[in-house]
Amino acid sequence: MSDLICVQSETTGRLVRARSGEEPLVKGDRCIVESEFGGDLAVVLDGQSVLCRNPKAARTAVQVLRKATDEDVRKFDWLREREGKAFELCLRRIQERKLPMKLVAVRYFFNEKKGLFYYTADGRIDFRQLVKDLARDLRMRIEMRQVGVRDEAKMIGGLGVCGRCLCCSSFMKTFEPVTIQKARKQQIVINPTKISGLCGRLMCCLAFEEETRGRLFHQDDRLIED
Repeated sequence: MSDLICVQSETTGRLVRARSGEEPLVKGDRCIVESEFGGDLAVVLDGQSVLCRNPKAARTAVQVLRKATDEDVRKFDWLREREGKAFELCLRRIQERKLPMKLVAVRYFFNEKKGLFYYTADGRIDFRQLVKDLARDLRMRIEMRQVGVRDEAKMIGGLGVCGRCLCCSSFMKTFEPVTIQKARKQQIVINPTKISGLCGRLMCCLAFEEETRGRLFHQDDRLIED
């Protein structure tokens, strides 16, 4: 497990476990790690923590492709700038065509050949003309991807009622079902404004707290039996 390090994506802010490979990396180094977009710029946070040595981490760790060069950093800065302009362009086209959709984020692939446009909507949207407009103006392949409100919060990020970064945007990889029964089991007052996250759905931490509470009760039962 010695090759596992903790890095933070400079694009999304998410914490990621990665395999450092042969090239030595220390805290503060920038590197390029694998991602669905062909590469992501990240900064090394730690290489010795318990989290990095967790055996389960090895199964989900991404590979460090190489140590980032000054050219890589300039490339990612340029991509972020282009994504911002593409976001503004797409917003204008959506307004012009009066499409009932909300643009969430734009992500460019590292090779600059494809752009992903994430949006939310209540139903299906006929965005064929919108895609033609964007492909003509941006000169690349365009893919529109509909996401839910929880995914929107995960991509945009923010602070929860606890004052910390949203769980979904900082470390969660997948969403698990959260039901009102989880809150009732924990004897929480069922007030929608207090148990709902920024996405408007029940807070993910209700599931974490139920699991922790269950372990504590199990330990208490064992102590009583002993």
